[in-house]
Amino acid sequence: MAKKRPAAKTAKPQLDNGEIPVVGAREPCPCGSGRRYKACHGAAASHAVTEHVRRPFEGLPGECDWVALRELVPAATVPLTLKGGLPEGVPSVTLVTVLPMAWPALRREDGSVLLGLQNESTSGDLARDMADTLERAIATEPGNPVPARRVPAEGPRLQDLLALDGVFEPVVHSGFEFWIPDAESAQNASPEIAASLERANAAAIPTVKLTGVDAAYWCETPDKNHLRWVMPHAEEKLLDALARLHAAGTSSLGEGTKLVGSFRAHGLMVPVWDLPTGVTAEDVEKPAAEFAERLATALATDAPLTAEERRARGGLTNRQVTLS
Repeated sequence: MAKKRPAAKTAKPQLDNGEIPVVGAREPCPCGSGRRYKACHGAAASHAVTEHVRRPFEGLPGECDWVALRELVPAATVPLTLKGGLPEGVPSVTLVTVLPMAWPALRREDGSVLLGLQNESTSGDLARDMADTLERAIATEPGNPVPARRVPAEGPRLQDLLALDGVFEPVVHSGFEFWIPDAESAQNASPEIAASLERANAAAIPTVKLTGVDAAYWCETPDKNHLRWVMPHAEEKLLDALARLHAAGTSSLGEGTKLVGSFRAHGLMVPVWDLPTGVTAEDVEKPAAEFAERLATALATDAPLTAEERRARGGLTNRQVTLS
C-alpha cells in the first residue's frame, strides 16, 4: 500500500503589521490564513507590545486634565499646539474625547484634524499611539477618518510633537455636536454618523469642569452627584495628606458631602466625593478652593501619622481602585 505523501506546507500569508486592523483574539486573522487571530499574527503581536507606560501624559501641559478627559469626561475639546507650528493645509488640530464610530482621528474637509483620546492602546504607551495617529491624520486626505492600526515598534510620542510650553484648556460640552462643524454638514451627515451622535448624546453624563481649582470635574448621575479631582501629587504623600484631613473631619466639601475614596488612572490619583443630588458644580466651587488650601497645608506636614490618621489612611487605601 502506497504511503500518503505529506501535504506540502503552504506559505503563511503575508501581512504588514502596520496594516493589521484591530480584531478580537478569537476572530479570523485578517491575513486570510483561516486561523484565529491569536494563533496567527496575534501571537507575534502579543510579544511585540512594549512595556506599559504608567504615566503616558507626563511632561505634557495639563497632565491632570489629559487624564480626566481620557477617563472621566464624556465630551470635551482642546486646541493643540504643534512644535514648529501647523503644517500647510492644516488650519487646526483639536483633541476630542471621542469621535464617531470610535475613529482614532478625523481629517475634516477643510483640512483640520480631530484627534481622539478615548481609544485603546496597542503599544502600551498611549502617547506613542496618539502621536502615530496624529502624524497619519495630518497626512490623510481631507474628508477621511484615520483607521486604527498597530503602532510600529519605534516612533515619536506626543511629547515629541506637541509644544510643551503651550496651554491646555479643555472645553467641556453637553453633547457631541462638535463632531459636525455646521448645520449644513449636520443635514448631510451619513445615517451611521447621525445614529452614532444620537447614541453618544443619550449616554453622556452631564459634566462640568470647576474653574477655581485644576482638573476637578463635577458630574450628575441619577442617584447622586460626584466630584472627581485628578491630582498631580505623589501617591503616598497624597494619601497621607488625605488621611490627616479625613481624621480631622475636614475632608468633605460641605454638608452632606463625603470623600468616599479614590482611584488611580495613568499614574495619578483621583479622589472622589459623593455630593447630594441638589449640589451643583457652582455650589462646590468655593468648598473645593477651601479644600485645596487645607490639602496644601496637609501635604507640607512631615510629622508621622497618628493612630487615628493611620486608620483613616487604611480606609482610603481599601477603597482605592486602579482604572489604568
